[in-house]
Amino acid sequence: MKKIFDIKNYEKKIDIFYMKKAIALAKKGQHTTNSNPNVGCIIVKNKKIIGIGWHIKPNTNHAEINALNMAGNLAYQGTAYISLEPCSHFGKTPPCCNALIQSGISRVVISVLDPNPNISGNGIKYLRRSGIKVTTGILLKQSQQINCGFFKRMTIGLPWIQLKMATSMDGKTAMHNGESQWITSKKSIKDVHNFRSLSSAILSTSQTVITDNALLTVRLEKYNIKYHNQPIRIIIDSKNKIKPHHKLIKKLGRIWLIRLKKDTNFWPNYVKQIIIPSYKNKINLIKLFYFLGKKEINKIWIECGSTLFSQLLNLNIVDELFLYIAPKMLGHTSKSLYIMNKKIKLNEALKLKFKYIKFIGSDLRIILTPLIKNKYIKK
Repeated sequence: MKKIFDIKNYEKKIDIFYMKKAIALAKKGQHTTNSNPNVGCIIVKNKKIIGIGWHIKPNTNHAEINALNMAGNLAYQGTAYISLEPCSHFGKTPPCCNALIQSGISRVVISVLDPNPNISGNGIKYLRRSGIKVTTGILLKQSQQINCGFFKRMTIGLPWIQLKMATSMDGKTAMHNGESQWITSKKSIKDVHNFRSLSSAILSTSQTVITDNALLTVRLEKYNIKYHNQPIRIIIDSKNKIKPHHKLIKKLGRIWLIRLKKDTNFWPNYVKQIIIPSYKNKINLIKLFYFLGKKEINKIWIECGSTLFSQLLNLNIVDELFLYIAPKMLGHTSKSLYIMNKKIKLNEALKLKFKYIKFIGSDLRIILTPLIKNKYIKK
């Protein structure tokens, strides 16, 4: 029996092929877009790519404009593949929909709609009213994933929260005297610096900073890796323990000290004291993360001790838990990974699910996600 050619299936395969390339381009901006989403665009005509572009950093051309500039007049009657719905409003840059229409593009393939509820779908309507054919939903989950922080912030007001901890095989994070540098290998440390560089901010506590004499910066240059993002360093410091003489402060770069009240010390202009309401005489963590969402923090990387680590897990506010497990045994007198202050039954235990497992040198990196969906939904 003669096989019937399925034109719709063939066109979908073509759309997937080019959208994969657009998403790959979007990833090129992961170290530099900060509060903005990562977006890639491919312009195709007569089965040839005539323009490519991605969003590089805030206040610069969007991906569509960069691709159109490369394509020039050849864009007429071409097809644009865009990983995120093009904007139809005037923001810090002119609307991309206008540029697409003026170029004579005949078809636009969009992976996912803009998550901003105030403008979602407007770009598609604008393009269709102008006679442009629009296809949506191609590799939707992949496009959402590369902008997980942007999507979460736009929909519920919270940043994407990644919590990291290095531990021994027996679940210990430090020796009985507090010594913890370094449980894991140099390759794991390099891996952590890479994840730091992909974040809008790095969060820790004053106790961790003082104990480890930490800088909390991205230091990939010593591995001959180019990067462009130095995240904001955010320190929870409810008792004002951080002082101007600490090593962290002497390293240039934006620092936010999260406090219950300001001190009278003289601070460099790149250091801000930010007051967050209290909960039982401590920083209210939920209010803190909503505040960070309002400050356009898309993704936050957290490195801390077991106290804050446990608090965050118990609040069910973490999106991804990164465990770097070293093939070492520290013994029962060492500090434990997770603290539970009350006795519970086995069926009440915190439940997680494995998302990704990989060897990093001699260590094991495990990424876990909550089994129960995050309950902090913005009303």
